[in-house]
Amino acid sequence: MRPLLLPLLSLAGMARALYFYIDVTQPKCFFEELPKDTLVVGRYLAEEYNDQRGVWERHDGISVYISVDEIFDNDHRVVSQRGGSQGKFTFTAAESGDHKLCFTPSSNSGRSGWLSAASPNGGIRLTLDVAIGETTTLDGADKTKMEDLATRVKDLNARLNDIRREQVFQREREAEFRDQSESTNARVVRWILIQLVVLTVTCTWQLSHLRSFFIKQKLT
Repeated sequence: MRPLLLPLLSLAGMARALYFYIDVTQPKCFFEELPKDTLVVGRYLAEEYNDQRGVWERHDGISVYISVDEIFDNDHRVVSQRGGSQGKFTFTAAESGDHKLCFTPSSNSGRSGWLSAASPNGGIRLTLDVAIGETTTLDGADKTKMEDLATRVKDLNARLNDIRREQVFQREREAEFRDQSESTNARVVRWILIQLVVLTVTCTWQLSHLRSFFIKQKLT
C-alpha cells in the first residue's frame, strides 16, 4: 500500500503545529527541501478515539514509527525510530535537498484502524509540531539543557586554564630551582679549585722552605 505523500508546510525558521488523521499501519509522509546543516526538531502526539468518553486520547498501546529519508541520496535513511504515543525526533540535514518524513502509527486497542463513513473516528489522530531551521525554536527545556551544557563547558575551560597556569608556574619554579642548583654547583666547584690551588701553592712553598732549611743545616 502506497504511503500518503503531502508537502510539509513552510516551517523554515519557525515552529508550527498541525494534526491529521491516519489509518493504522498506513504511513503518512511529507516532503521538505532542507538546506545543508538545517536543524529539525519535531514532537508528536498520537491519539485514538475513546468511544465511551467521546474524546481523542493517548494510551500506552499506541506506538509511532518515524523515518526520514534523503531523496537526493537514493533514499538514504537518516532517522529510524519507534516511540510511544508521544515523543520527539531530531536530525540535521547533512546536505541540501529533499527529505521525506514518514509517520506510521500502530495500536493494540482492537478498534477499527480505518477511516470511513461508517467509522469516522477510526484510525489515529496525529498532532505534529515541527521546528525547522533556527535553534531558537527549541523549547525552554532544551534551552535550559543547552545553557547548562554551555555552563559546564565554561567551567571545564576555566579549570583547564587553571591547570595550564599551574603547570606553567611549576615549570618556572623548576627552571628557577635548576638555575639555582647549577649556580650553587658552579660556586662549589670554583671554591674547590681555589682550595686546591691554595693547597698546592702552600705545599710547594712549605717544601721549598724545608728544602732550604735542610740545605742550610747541612752546610753548617
